[in-house]
Amino acid sequence: MSPRPPLPPFTLETARAKVQAAEDAWNTRDPERVALAYTPDSVWRNRDRFLRGRDEIVAFLRGKWARELDYALRKELWTYHDDRIAVHFQYECHDESGQWWRSYGNELWEFDADGLMARREASINDVPIAESERTIFGPRER
Repeated sequence: MSPRPPLPPFTLETARAKVQAAEDAWNTRDPERVALAYTPDSVWRNRDRFLRGRDEIVAFLRGKWARELDYALRKELWTYHDDRIAVHFQYECHDESGQWWRSYGNELWEFDADGLMARREASINDVPIAESERTIFGPRER
């Protein structure tokens, strides 16, 4: 496998870059592209779901983005150390009925030496919002 820079151990600059790369990838809503950032045997906890490996990650993300329409995400670095990064995030999406949601969460990430994420722990809470309350519109402009 090819290295996925930035590589651990992380600095403030490289941790921020890793978080932004993750945000950018997730905002593509491309499960196959997103899964390439994880080790082939990556272990996830996402809410009440436990996943192992890229095939399960891809299947999970396909289902997620089939339900979470017009998904748009923002991630922010919380802290980092050696091969670990903690982030907090918000995303907005709507369901088939047109109900908009804002989801808040925290993630703990652990990376291998090649910069691939070997472990992801995500805790997420959802809040229904009116469309007029939206604050996130597509990928971040730079």
